[in-house]
Amino acid sequence: MEYTTLGWSGIEISKLCLGGMSFGEPSPKFHQWTIGPKETEDVIGYAYENGINFIDTANCYAFGTSEEYIGRALKRLDIPRDKAVLASKVYFNEGRLSRAAILREIDGTLERLGTDYLDLYIIHRFDYDTPIEETMEALDSLVKAGKVRALGASEMYAYQFYNLQQCAKYNGWTPFTSMQCHYNLLYREDEREMIPVCRQFDVALTPYSPLASGHLTRPIWDFDSKRSVTDTTMQQKYDRDHERDMPIVDRVAEVAQQHNVPMAQIALAWHWARGVESPIIGCSKPARVEDGIQALEITLSDEEVAYLEEPYEAHELVGPLGRPGEKELAGTTEPTKN
Repeated sequence: MEYTTLGWSGIEISKLCLGGMSFGEPSPKFHQWTIGPKETEDVIGYAYENGINFIDTANCYAFGTSEEYIGRALKRLDIPRDKAVLASKVYFNEGRLSRAAILREIDGTLERLGTDYLDLYIIHRFDYDTPIEETMEALDSLVKAGKVRALGASEMYAYQFYNLQQCAKYNGWTPFTSMQCHYNLLYREDEREMIPVCRQFDVALTPYSPLASGHLTRPIWDFDSKRSVTDTTMQQKYDRDHERDMPIVDRVAEVAQQHNVPMAQIALAWHWARGVESPIIGCSKPARVEDGIQALEITLSDEEVAYLEEPYEAHELVGPLGRPGEKELAGTTEPTKN
């Protein structure tokens, strides 16, 4: 395994992050494809044995049971707390990013994970209803209290992230050290503004959906897995751009054939060629973890990177929330936690 640092925080992370959305109790109306406690333990155990120390989850994933399964697995596997970098999120909950909500939700997250601190606490979206000063001061108080080591942000507009960072800097509060953005060969809109802003602030990139929900892992678009059939969020994110994205999928398949590796490894190798610190991969079995690890051995040439990127066309934004009352952008709908 190779390692890097989580932005300016200096926290050492593996160059692959294990995503927690695949873990937890299935929901008939939301995620029907998640895996149980034993399978979660198998995936986390294999990842840890092979050097992956970075695990990402959220308070809303599987209505909190993702955090519970991860915490249970870490305990059963007897993984030392200081050997794991645990990240979770707050926003899709009552009160969004208000001070009261943040102080309440961190305690629930810590209890479910079975730990007394988080390495990284991430705001899941931008909250239009709460003053940014209230949010940043509340987050800073968690760092000062020792409940959180570092702070991160996820999907939003670049100007919003910039304003949050400036707010922290002006008031002497803890700024963000990571950005969990939507970024892959089929969706590169954050190259325009968000990624340059992140580099300005020495913020690490930990993209979600690096394989475009599986579309960069096979030479065909439609697939009959339970997730492909039932995950409407995934369908909203990608299906409308099916025709113009297929040439990119074809090129990933072509380059993978030339390297004699699975397509997923080429799609992940592209991230590291682009300077990404740690893409987040969701895995339902140890074999998928191994695919990610093997991708670290691939170095794409500048010519190959250019070839993979050349067919890309500008896309509608997918991920950031619009202002209250505006139509939300595709892929943003998630339930609040019970």
